[in-house]
Amino acid sequence: MTSDEVHEHHRTRAVGAGDHRDEGSGTVHGLTLAVTLCFVLVVVLLVGQAAILTHRAAKAADLAALAAADVARGLSPGVPCDVAARVAADNGAQLSECAVVAPENTIVDVTAVIELPQPLASLGPATGVSRAGPPPGEP
Repeated sequence: MTSDEVHEHHRTRAVGAGDHRDEGSGTVHGLTLAVTLCFVLVVVLLVGQAAILTHRAAKAADLAALAAADVARGLSPGVPCDVAARVAADNGAQLSECAVVAPENTIVDVTAVIELPQPLASLGPATGVSRAGPPPGEP
């Protein structure tokens, strides 16, 4: 091989395709970014769903406590905790705790829960706690 042929061989090799180590790296980086963004989006959606269910559990607990307090005060018929369980169920929750508070027996403490869907179920249920009774100064 003459020196001109050697120079031509090196020049062709330096300019030729297929000798670049970073060829296609933009595709890999783009795919990595897309997968990362999808993962972050899924996490944000799951956290948002858990927050919504927590608000629903709190609303169910508030409504159940108000209804049970009305029964405890004699404003509505029934048994306070039975009414609370029905109202919680009507709002998509389960009554986990209910107590009529002594000595007046007109204040009701309620805890309502909503089970979180998979994969959030391992965090435990969304919980709402509420206390209701007569306005201050009323028996």
